[in-house]
Amino acid sequence: MSLVTVPFYQKRHRHFDQSYRNIQTRYLLDEYASKKRASTQASSQKSLSQRSSSQRASSQTSLGGTICRVCAKRVSTQEDEEQENRSRYQSLVAAYGEAKRQRFLSELAHLEEDVHLARSQARDKLDKYAIQQMMEDKLAWERHTFEERISRAPEILVRLRSHTVWERMSVKLCFTVQGFPTPVVQWYKDGSLICQAAEPGKYRIESNYGVHTLEINRADFDDTATYSAVATNAHGQVSTNAAVVVRRFRGDEEPFRSVGLPIGLPLSSMIPYTHFDVQFLEKFGVTFRREGETVTLKCTMLVTPDLKRVQPRAEWYRDDVLLKESKWTKMFFGEGQASLSFSHLHKDDEGLYTLRIVSRGGVSDHSAFLFVRDADPLVTGAPGAPMDLQCHDANRDYVIVTWKPPNTTTESPVMGYFVDRCEVGTNNWVQCNDAPVKICKYPVTGLFEGRSYIFRVRAVNSAGISRPSRVSDAVAALDPLDLRRLQAVHLEGEKEIAIYQDDLEGDAQVPGPPTGVHASEISRNYVVLSWEPPTPRGKDPLMYFIEKSVVGSGSWQRVNAQTAVRSPRYAVFDLMEGKSYVFRVLSANRHGLSEPSEITSPIQAQDVTVVPSAPGRVLASRNTKTSVVVQWDRPKHEEDLLGYYVDCCVAGTNLWEPCNHKPIGYNRFVVHGLTTGEQYIFRVKAVNAVGMSENSQESDVIKVQAALTVPSHPYGITLLNCDGHSMTLGWKVPKFSGGSPILGYYLDKREVHHKNWHEVNSSPSKPTILTLPSGLWGATDLRGVTYTPTGGLSFLESVDGLTEGSLYEFKIAAVNLAGIGEPSDPSEHFKCEAWTMPEPGPAYDLTFCEVRDTSLVMLWKAPVYSGSSPVSGYFVDFREEDAGEWITVNQTTTASRYLKVSDLQQGKTYVFRVRAVNANGVGKPSDTSEPVLVEARPGTKEISAGVDEQGNIYLGFDCQEMTDASQFTWCKSYEEISDDERFKIETVGDHSKLYLKNPDKEDLGTYSVSVSDTDGVSSSFVLDPEELERLMALSNEIKNPTIPLKSELAYEIFDKGRVRFWLQAEHLSPDASYRFIINDREVSDSEIHRIKCDKATGIIEMVMDRFSIENEGTYTVQIHDGKAKSQSSLVLIGDAFKTVLEEAEFQRKEFLRKQGPHFAEYLHWDVTEECEVRLVCKVANTKKETVFKWLKDDVLYETETLPNLERGICELLIPKLSKKDHGEYKATLKDDRGQDVSILEIAGKVYDDMILAMSRVCGKSASPLKVLCTPEGIRLQCFMKYFTDEMKVNWCHKDAKISSSEHMRIGGSEEMAWLQICEPTEKDKGKYTFEIFDGKDNHQRSLDLSGQAFDEAFAEFQQFKAAAFAEKNRGRLIGGLPDVVTIMEGKTLNLTCTVFGNPDPEVIWFKNDQDIQLSEHFSVKVEQAKYVSMTIKGVTSEDSGKYSINIKNKYGGEKIDVTVSVYKHGEKIPDMAPPQQAKPKLIPASASAAGQ
Repeated sequence: MSLVTVPFYQKRHRHFDQSYRNIQTRYLLDEYASKKRASTQASSQKSLSQRSSSQRASSQTSLGGTICRVCAKRVSTQEDEEQENRSRYQSLVAAYGEAKRQRFLSELAHLEEDVHLARSQARDKLDKYAIQQMMEDKLAWERHTFEERISRAPEILVRLRSHTVWERMSVKLCFTVQGFPTPVVQWYKDGSLICQAAEPGKYRIESNYGVHTLEINRADFDDTATYSAVATNAHGQVSTNAAVVVRRFRGDEEPFRSVGLPIGLPLSSMIPYTHFDVQFLEKFGVTFRREGETVTLKCTMLVTPDLKRVQPRAEWYRDDVLLKESKWTKMFFGEGQASLSFSHLHKDDEGLYTLRIVSRGGVSDHSAFLFVRDADPLVTGAPGAPMDLQCHDANRDYVIVTWKPPNTTTESPVMGYFVDRCEVGTNNWVQCNDAPVKICKYPVTGLFEGRSYIFRVRAVNSAGISRPSRVSDAVAALDPLDLRRLQAVHLEGEKEIAIYQDDLEGDAQVPGPPTGVHASEISRNYVVLSWEPPTPRGKDPLMYFIEKSVVGSGSWQRVNAQTAVRSPRYAVFDLMEGKSYVFRVLSANRHGLSEPSEITSPIQAQDVTVVPSAPGRVLASRNTKTSVVVQWDRPKHEEDLLGYYVDCCVAGTNLWEPCNHKPIGYNRFVVHGLTTGEQYIFRVKAVNAVGMSENSQESDVIKVQAALTVPSHPYGITLLNCDGHSMTLGWKVPKFSGGSPILGYYLDKREVHHKNWHEVNSSPSKPTILTLPSGLWGATDLRGVTYTPTGGLSFLESVDGLTEGSLYEFKIAAVNLAGIGEPSDPSEHFKCEAWTMPEPGPAYDLTFCEVRDTSLVMLWKAPVYSGSSPVSGYFVDFREEDAGEWITVNQTTTASRYLKVSDLQQGKTYVFRVRAVNANGVGKPSDTSEPVLVEARPGTKEISAGVDEQGNIYLGFDCQEMTDASQFTWCKSYEEISDDERFKIETVGDHSKLYLKNPDKEDLGTYSVSVSDTDGVSSSFVLDPEELERLMALSNEIKNPTIPLKSELAYEIFDKGRVRFWLQAEHLSPDASYRFIINDREVSDSEIHRIKCDKATGIIEMVMDRFSIENEGTYTVQIHDGKAKSQSSLVLIGDAFKTVLEEAEFQRKEFLRKQGPHFAEYLHWDVTEECEVRLVCKVANTKKETVFKWLKDDVLYETETLPNLERGICELLIPKLSKKDHGEYKATLKDDRGQDVSILEIAGKVYDDMILAMSRVCGKSASPLKVLCTPEGIRLQCFMKYFTDEMKVNWCHKDAKISSSEHMRIGGSEEMAWLQICEPTEKDKGKYTFEIFDGKDNHQRSLDLSGQAFDEAFAEFQQFKAAAFAEKNRGRLIGGLPDVVTIMEGKTLNLTCTVFGNPDPEVIWFKNDQDIQLSEHFSVKVEQAKYVSMTIKGVTSEDSGKYSINIKNKYGGEKIDVTVSVYKHGEKIPDMAPPQQAKPKLIPASASAAGQ
C-alpha cells in the first residue's frame, strides 16, 4: 500500500483525501498552463527568426566593403522601410498582447467563480456525507443493541433421524435449527467435512428458513457412516447426528461393518451434560529432541464443570491419526492435565501432535510439532536410521517388509538397506539379505510356520551402516486363508461344530495344480509370484515348487529345489536383467506332485516405479520470528510418493541441514527452530520407495521475521506548547507495533463547534523534519522523537495554520507496512493561545513500570516549553482515582525523570501527575496519567540473579506474554545499557539474560528490564554488595570442580601391545568409589580388564593385555566421593582409535621382532665434519652367524670394510652427496632366529635435509672471501669443504641480493663458490656478502671491495685483460704442420698451414735456423694473409733438416719447428714415431719488436 496517497476508504477518516478534491478546478488550471506554454514558445520562435534575419543582413553589409553613393542611398531607403515595418509590427504585437491579457483576465475571473462554486458544492456534499455517516452510525448502534437483545445460541428443534436404505437409492437427512445471528451449518461424514466440490453430484446441501437438508444421490455401500451436522454462531455451537446404513441386495455378501460416531462428537449417553467449558492454561509448544531421548507433551487446563465421575474425552493425534497407548507411548488425563509421554523417541514419532478435548458441547484442541533428529551415528558419516517399518501380506513362511528412507544432507547417499529379523522371545537377530536392497521394500522368506517375528532395517552408505530402525510390530507366520477354510456345520437343535473345508473334499490324495499364478510385484531385483491353492487340495500339508523358463528357450528350471514353499506366494531372485521369463507352479504333498499350473504371461524383472521428479517452485513466507512457511509445487511425476524432505541453509553458506526427519505427505510445511533475523534458503526433495528425487530449485532468500499486522492506536495526546498560531502536540506510540516498525502517523483535527474532521497531513508523518507552508491544512513540523525505558516512543508535532482563540481537538492513527491502525480517541479541547508564562510547561509521556502490590516506578519526559529559565527539578503528585486531593510524593524536587513510588495500598487505583520547577516557580502540571491499579498481575515475574553452568553471573527475566514484535530492553538506573565491554545480553525466545562480563563494584546499582509490545511487563533488581559477593562466591564454586583432576583420562601403551587407561585425582578419600564404563556398559576387574585404584595417589587405572578392533568406543571413568562427583572420558573412535590400535600392534610386533637379531636404532643419517653423509644404525641381539648387508635399490652395496656387529654400530659413508646418490638404502640382519630390515630412502625431503645439514658444516668451515683477478673481471671466492649448486646460497652487494646475469655471474666448484664481476666499474664498489642457509641460520662471509682494495684489484684486472688481449691477437699457427715429415728423394714437399694475428702477422721460413733463399727449388706462398705454404721441388738428401716458421706481429708470435727426413729411392723408410702436431714456441712481444 502506498504511503504517499491513501484513499479515504482505506483510512478510518470521515472525509475525502486531498487528492480527490476539486477535480474540475485542477483540470482547468492544467489546461490554462498548457495554453500559456504554447503561446510563449510561439513568440520566442518569432523573435529568434527576426533576430537571425537582421544578423544575416548586417553580415552581408559588412562583407560588401565600400559601395557607391547611389547604392548607399538605396540601402538607407531600404533600412528606413524596414524600421517602419518593424515599428508597425511591434505596435500590432502590443495590441495583440493587450487583447490576449484582457481575454486571460476575463477567463481567470470565470475560472475563480467556477472554483468558488465547485468548492461550495464540495463542502455541501461533504456535509451531507457527514450527516449520512452520523445517521448510519446511530442506526448501527441501535441495530447492535437490538441484536444483543434478540441474540441467542443455536437450538435444534428437529434432530436428524437415522436411515437404512438399499444400494442405488437416494437418502435425505434434514434437521431444523434456530438462533441469532443465523447459525452456520457444516456437515460431516465420520468426522470429516463433506465437500460438494470433491464429488460433484454426490451431495446436495440446502438451507431454507432454518431447515437444513443433506441429500445423498445413488448411495452405495461406502456411504454407510455416521453423518453429523454442526450449527455455530457467536454464542455457541450445537450438533446432531444420525447413522445411514446402505444394504446390498444379497445380505450374505455384505461384510460386517460397525457404524461408529465421528471423532469429537460422542453419543449423548456417554456424557449426559450438554457442555464442558475447557480452557487451556499451559500448552506444549514446538519441541526438538533426538532419537533415544524421552519427552512428555503436556497441557494443563481448566474444565468446567469439574465432575469427578464424568469427564470429557481426551484424544491424541499424530498427523490426524488417532494414537493409542503402546510400549512407546503412555497417556494420562485427569487432575486438570493431559499428557503424552515417550519412553524412547524414534523418528517415527515425529509429526504434528494434536490434543483434542471432546465433549458433546464441542471440541477444544491444541497442536504443535515434535521434531526428532537423528541420533549420533555409530560411524562418522553413516546415514540416519530408516523409519515407519511395516509388515504386509504375512503367510506361513513369507512376509513383505516396507519402510521409509532417511534424509541425507551432509552424508553420502544411501546405497541400500539390510533387513534383520528376530524371533519373538529371543534376542537373536539374523540378517535376511546378503547384499543391500536398493528399494524400500523387501520380501522376507524362510520363516517357520507358527512362529512370530519382529523386523528392523539398517541403511548403508559409503561411510558405514546406520543405527537400526524401530522394530516392527510382531507378525505371525500363519496362513490367513486357514480361517476362511474353517466352516460351521449346524446339527440338530442349536448345536454346531467347526470343521475345515479339507474334511469335506473326500479322500483326494494327489493335489491339483495351483490356479491364478501371476506376478503380484515386480522390481529390478526380484519378482513376487502369487497363486491360489489347488482345489481339491487334500488333507495333507501342501508344498509348492516354482519353475522358471527364459522366453523362447523351451527348458524349465526349478527355482526352489532345495527348500519347499508352504505359502501361496514366493519371491524369485537372481533373474537376468533384460530377459523375459515365464513361470509355473506345482503343488505337492506326501502322496505326490501335481500337474504344473498354467504358464504366466512373460515377465521381465524391472523397476515398475521410478524415482520421482524434483518438486517445482519453492516459496518461503514469513510466519513467526522463529519459523517460516515453505510451500512448493508437486513434482510432475509423483509415482507412489512417500512424502517430501525439506532442507534449509543459511544464506551465504553451503551447509544444508534437514528441516524434517520423516517424510511429510503434503506440499506445505512450517519450518521451526530458525534464528530470528537470519536469512535462509530452502529446497525440497520428493521420496518414494525407489529413492529420492533431485533437489528442487532453491527458494529465494528469506529473513526470519514475524508476520505483520497493523499497529494498535496511539494514546495520551497532550498539548506541550502553543504560540498562538500553532500547537506542539505529543502522544504515546501504540503499545503493539504489529511486528513492523511504525512508518508514521496520520493526524486529524477539527474545531470544537465543527462536526467534520480534517486531515493535518495527507502522507504519514515520519521521524524526520517536515516543513509545509503555513496557512494550509496539513502543515506540520515534526520536532523530535524521544525514548523511554519502557520501550515507548513519544512524538512531538507542531500543527500550524490555527486560528488564535479557537478550541481544537485531535486524533491520531499509526501506520506500518501492514496498513493503518485504529485511530486514537479524540483528545481534550485545546485552546490556541500563546504561552508566555515564566514557569515551565507540563511534562509529558507519563509511563509506569514495575507495578507491584504496594509500589510502582514512574517515568516522564521534560517539558517542551521550559519557561524563562531551565528546568531544575520535578514534583510528583498522586491521588486515588475518585479522590479530589493531590498528595505530593517527594517533598524536595528530584532532578531525575523517574521515581519509585512506595507505600501504596494494594488493590487501589491511582492517578499521577508531574510538575516541573524552574527558578521562577512551579510550572503547569502534566496531564493526569492513566489510572493505575496497584496490584501485581497474576504470574508476575521478577528479575532473578544467578550463575549459569559455566559460572557466569547473570540477571534473568522471563516473559510469556511476548509477541513476535516484542523486544527486551535492559537498563541500569533506568538508562538503556549500551556498554558491550561490561555487559552481554542474550535473548532466547521469551527468556532474556544480562551477563556481567567482569563483575566488580562498578556494577552495583539498580537494573531494570521492560518488554515492548506487551501490557507493561517490566521488573527491576537492586544489586547490592552482599548480593554481588554471594554471586561471585557461587560463580567461583561452580567454575572450580569439586573433585579436581591432576590428569584427565589418558592412555599409554606398554610393550607386548598392552594398553593402560589412567587418570589421577588430586585427592580421594577412603570412601571414594569409581567405575569404568566402555560404550555405555560398565566393566569390572577381570583378566581382560585389570582395574585398580591407589587412593593415596589418586591414580585409577585399567590395563588391557589384548587391544583389538572390538575395543573401539568411548571410555569413561566416573568418580563419586561423598556428594562430589567427577567424570572424565576418552573417545577412541575413527582415526583416534586407529592410532591407538596401530601403536598397540606396533608394540606387539616390536616385542616379537626383538626376539631375534634386530635394529636397536633404525637407519638414520648425519653429516660428518668432513662434510660426508653417514648412514648409521644400531644392532642388537646378534651372534657370529648373523649376516649384515648394505643394499641400494635392492642391489648389494659393496663397502671397503665389513661392519663390526659386536660393536653394535654400523656405518656407511657417502662422500660428496649429489643427486646420483638418490635411492633406497637398506640395512639387513639375518640368522637362524629371524631377520630384520631398516630402510632409508634418500630423496625428496630427506635429500633436502641432508643438503641443509651439509650447508651447516660448510657454512661453519667457509673461508673469508678472497679476490682473484681474471681477464674477464674480478672474481670473489669462498673456499669450503664441499659445495654444490643445490645448497641455498646468496650473494649480496650493499645488502641487496644479486641475481646471476651477464655482468655478475654466480657459480662454484666442489671446493668453492664464486662471484664473477665482469668488466667492473665504479658502481661495483662496495661491500659484498656471501650467505649460505642451513635451514635455521645464515652463515655469512663479507668483503669490502672499495678504496685501495678495489683500485688494486682493478689494476690487476687491467693487466690481465691487456695480456689476454695480446694473447688473443698475437701471431699464431692455427693448424696444419706436423712435427716430422718423411719424404722420398725426388718428390715435391709442400708444407701448408694456417696462421692468425691481428694485425696480420709476418711469416718467415728458416732452415736450420738460417733464412731460406727463395728460388725455383724453394718457394713460399701466402694467400689472404692466413694461408701459408712452402714448396720444395725435387727433394734431395740435402734438403733434410729442421725447418722453422716464425709467425709474429706487434703483440708477439710463435715459432714452429718441422723436421724433414729425405730417403733415397729403394731405401727402407726410416722407423720414426707417427707425426704429431708441431708444438709452437712463443715469441714475446718485446722480442718481436726488437726483431722488427
